[in-house]
Amino acid sequence: MLRRDTSSDDDSSATDEIDHPLVARLYGSLTPMEWVFAPHRRYLAADLSGRVLDLGAGTGGMFEPVQTAVDSDLEYHAIEPDETMREQAATQARELGFPVDLRDARAEALPYPDDAFDVVLASVVFCTIADPEAALEEVARVLKPGGEFRFFEHVRADGWRETGQDIVDPLWTRLAGGCHVNRDTVDLFVSHDAFDVLEIERIRFGVFPATPFVRGTLRRRR
Repeated sequence: MLRRDTSSDDDSSATDEIDHPLVARLYGSLTPMEWVFAPHRRYLAADLSGRVLDLGAGTGGMFEPVQTAVDSDLEYHAIEPDETMREQAATQARELGFPVDLRDARAEALPYPDDAFDVVLASVVFCTIADPEAALEEVARVLKPGGEFRFFEHVRADGWRETGQDIVDPLWTRLAGGCHVNRDTVDLFVSHDAFDVLEIERIRFGVFPATPFVRGTLRRRR
């Protein structure tokens, strides 16, 4: 059963409208891309249990891998501030029969109490978040001590690709619904004092300028 709830305990989770319908429909139609992403989504979905937050559901790309991987009871929550993507995610959940509490919220102001989740997932999310530092603070806040933050993100490259990313980023951001290709996402994650690093793997994956990718797991310190 899908429950769509935009309520919260305070007004900090309210969002200005975000909607990139052309990008959302193009993204949702790229089935070959989902095949390429599949092993990395399975990495994020492996052995999930308890309460889980999908930090940016997009068009619902994580729903099927989670449904396939998880046998035990799971309480799955997701946010998605882009209206068209959220509608596509809701449709995907209904078609799969996947139970999810899907909300209109931003990662910088999560509508959940402290220590609410056992796992937070981020799958190609931090490239589009307006304030990634604030979003990571929110991840640390809503994770229980000992909880996991699992991520799969494209990051800043090295050498000539790094320079190229800086050149194309302004145009890319406009065309790709706010996606940035030159963020130092890994440095942001590993430097946060709320987390211990369990695993980080740099993957030669993707097509310039959205390459390379990094996936990994951090643990919320007790």
